Amino acid sequence: MKFGPDRAHTRAADPWRRQTPWIIPNAVPGTSATADIQTQPAGAHVLADGMVSLGLRRRADAIAAAFGAIEPTLRDLTPRQFEPSFPDIASRILRDRLDVSVPPAALRATWTNPLNLRALHGAVVLAVFRQLVERAFDRDHTRLTDGESVEALIQRWGFHAVDVSACADGRLSGVLDYILRVPPAVVAWRKSYAGAMFDIDESIRHWESIELRRWRDGRPNTAGVPTRFLKIGVYHFSSLDPRHEGCAAHGSDDGRAAGTLLRRLEEFEAAVRAIHSEDAGVATLMVGVDTDTDAIRVHIPDGAGRMSLDRVADNRDLYPATAALDREGAKAAIRDAVAGAAGVVADDDATEGMRWLCGYLLKNNIGQIDAVRSWHGGAYADAGHTERLIVVGDPIDDVQLRNLAFQAQMNTIEEGSGDLFIGISILRKRLEPEGLPVPVLANARYDTRIPGAADRARKRAKRLRSAILASHPALAERGLLHVECAVRAGEAPRLEPVDPEDARS
Repeated sequence: MKFGPDRAHTRAADPWRRQTPWIIPNAVPGTSATADIQTQPAGAHVLADGMVSLGLRRRADAIAAAFGAIEPTLRDLTPRQFEPSFPDIASRILRDRLDVSVPPAALRATWTNPLNLRALHGAVVLAVFRQLVERAFDRDHTRLTDGESVEALIQRWGFHAVDVSACADGRLSGVLDYILRVPPAVVAWRKSYAGAMFDIDESIRHWESIELRRWRDGRPNTAGVPTRFLKIGVYHFSSLDPRHEGCAAHGSDDGRAAGTLLRRLEEFEAAVRAIHSEDAGVATLMVGVDTDTDAIRVHIPDGAGRMSLDRVADNRDLYPATAALDREGAKAAIRDAVAGAAGVVADDDATEGMRWLCGYLLKNNIGQIDAVRSWHGGAYADAGHTERLIVVGDPIDDVQLRNLAFQAQMNTIEEGSGDLFIGISILRKRLEPEGLPVPVLANARYDTRIPGAADRARKRAKRLRSAILASHPALAERGLLHVECAVRAGEAPRLEPVDPEDARS
């Protein structure tokens, strides 16, 4: 792989040296803290990132606490619903305890028409989620590697944009921040699909938009630089209960989940080359996640860029194999495993960039495996689904945490009916026995630079909401499906609620 006219001066820096200063996720923006690079909890893996894990744990605790406060708050409110001025009382309590507000109509009650607690619960869940998005958690915990930005290293490794398509399963809700620990700045696109079955046509449009920006604006680098667009597909499996807790979209069949995604990635790459040219700069990578332990296995491309189901570097093996080594020895072992899976020597020039990237992901994930061992004794107690809500429409990745939300991204219900059906089925199993509705947020994003975009986004969000309710009439009639709609201006932190009865949009 060629990086420029003087390759000797542009080789990738070692991505496995611990960064300093450390960026702590919950620190005040613009501040940082420097950690003793030798300090690790007792028994931690030599490659574990203790400070990053601590910050992620604090964020996870804050998110869990926000949702955990919902039921006690509503239980306290319920006996007071017939008091005079109850809407004002309830609004103040919801603001003080949960930092949220709900429409006044949801708080009106009389002795002949008590509170609709199902609707109120759904509204509060979605309000808490919107509030967490607005908190704008610091997600740059892995922004630096050996003092250099990951964005710069990604280009050194031969890539100018990363497009990630993961399964919509809520257990992958933290795939970027927690499992792979990749800063969002390097991910140009991220969209989830049931079974990770991404839309090839849409991915081609993503590739074309990135290439147009390179030709016109020279961002993130000029078109003359020989870097590639990288498409990553992420599937999942269960090591503890493979027959029941694997990917629902593939019938918990691990081989089918991986094999189908591999074919989809191959079809995407072939389509780009067929439409544009054989020289089109595109590469693909497939990652599998064990949702019980968060350990990943990376399907390493060979010298020709081809992947297979069997050619992998698996952190379930690499973690124990490197645990007793010193830091340099552990890094060397990962490098050797990646090169061995690729079928090349450890200093092969042609595969260097992809191998560095694979090693970066494996090293980062060892920190997550170590965190799961420390926090959960090695495996999550909730092996199955405990998602709080479903996000429909455009993706919302600001708040990342395992089992937070099932992501059903789509433009129309017809397009994503399968994803939505799977998501509702998953959440119903947990919520319906408690008499609680499935909360769904129909979200549409718009570009503030385009005239009329905001109105069109509101109309789209409302259409999605109406279509969701119409496609599940029995659940809606019984109050077991609560759907709201919202829009978002670009990357703004606020999700703007949309009144479905407002005829102005």
